[in-house]
Amino acid sequence: MKFNKNMGSADRIIRIVVAVIFAYLYFSGTVTGTLGVILLVLGVIFVLTSLVSFCPLYLPFKISTRGK
Repeated sequence: MKFNKNMGSADRIIRIVVAVIFAYLYFSGTVTGTLGVILLVLGVIFVLTSLVSFCPLYLPFKISTRGK
């Protein structure tokens, strides 16, 4: 299954930075428990979507942060 890229560079960088912050909060013990696990999972999703430049949540709203 092939998806068209719908994420621009700025969007990808922001997601990576947020994922690093989430990982830091989790692994430093600042955020623990269920909230910590949720943040960690979101961080992984942010990294994966950044690597492939595709966000499935953008599809129903026809959003694209990628330049023409």
